Amino acid sequence: MASNRIGRINEEIQRELSSLLRTVKDPRLQSGLFTITNVDTTGDLRYTKVYISALDKSQEKEMMKGLRSAAGYLRRELGMALRLRYTPELQFIADDSIQQGAHILEMLRDPDVVKPPNPANEHIILEDEE
Repeated sequence: MASNRIGRINEEIQRELSSLLRTVKDPRLQSGLFTITNVDTTGDLRYTKVYISALDKSQEKEMMKGLRSAAGYLRRELGMALRLRYTPELQFIADDSIQQGAHILEMLRDPDVVKPPNPANEHIILEDEE
């Protein structure tokens, strides 16, 4: 039962943070694009790990510094928006899962990496091909 509640809180924190990040005036955050990929809150609601994926890896370190400096402001605004007993302390962590996924897709599209279709399976008709 508690894990369902934590899941809902994680979704709400992610939604609120994504809207609050637009209001941060730090120039390190204005220059690049980034996404909140995941939010993980502890069971006692004291700490929240916010996983951030940056579009441009060259600006990622500066972006993370900007997020860490804005953590107090974001925590205060989050506390006013969520009305929880404890407002969790925000810990921002760089996440490269989007780039890993893009790399895997690129490898799958490369004919040198992916094996050609098996000619023995040509008689199989997929639903998309009908």
